[in-house]
Amino acid sequence: MLSILVTILIMCLIFGLIWWVISLIPLPAPFGQVARVVCAIIFVIWLIYLLLPLAGGIGHPLLR
Repeated sequence: MLSILVTILIMCLIFGLIWWVISLIPLPAPFGQVARVVCAIIFVIWLIYLLLPLAGGIGHPLLR
């Protein structure tokens, strides 16, 4: 269980760094927002995939 928490913490740090870098890049308004939304969707899908075994579904192979 501790490994899951450490993995989530590291991924949150990486996600925050990517979010910060995207906000620094001078992209036009719609492209910057689309890049942030795509990044957030990828993070949420990864998080669901990681936590799915806790609900009894198929998920991350390290949690089996």
